[in-house]
Amino acid sequence: MNIADLRKSYEKAELSEEASHADPLRQFDQWFNEALKSELPEPNAMTVATVGSDLRPSTRVVLIKGYDERGIVWYTNYGSRKGQELAGNPWAALQFHWVELERVVRIEGRVDKVSAEESDAYFQSRPLDSRIGAWASPQSRVISGRGVLVANAAKFGAQFLLNPPRPPHWGGYRLNPDRWEFWQGRKSRLHDRLVYRHEGSTWVRERLAP
Repeated sequence: MNIADLRKSYEKAELSEEASHADPLRQFDQWFNEALKSELPEPNAMTVATVGSDLRPSTRVVLIKGYDERGIVWYTNYGSRKGQELAGNPWAALQFHWVELERVVRIEGRVDKVSAEESDAYFQSRPLDSRIGAWASPQSRVISGRGVLVANAAKFGAQFLLNPPRPPHWGGYRLNPDRWEFWQGRKSRLHDRLVYRHEGSTWVRERLAP
């Protein structure tokens, strides 16, 4: 099959100004809950895009762990590539792609670390293996083989037993949005795109051409 011949007609739904919320957080909450109710595979998966000091962009998939009026939260290793890039440039972009619903949400804004108390609370809620894994993996660094991870997990498992503390290099980030875009696939590639941008203390909603 020729890749160029792969096509799909998007006809599941529409997104109008009249039917959408004036507040993008409410619109996101509606779509996120619809994705949950649809039992999609990993509806909480999102792509995080950052830019390094060399101006090269990079992306990776992480899992959203919370959202409210303060922003979108996820957790990771602060020493990872994304952590290092955010330390030098705190602006990032997120993307959710709910293929089965023919929807995409794009979010842009500034990223800051969540409080130590928030990171501690979430870390303690994780399964034991995941808590040990946070100690065992020097994320984004070159290792000689998988045996390094297995050995590290055994070492820290023996050291901390059932109560590993949160590593100092591990915790949460929160992106505070100043731009949202909601994309709904439509027939004939005439997709619906509504963008929300912050002006002062209010959100301005506009339609973009597909």
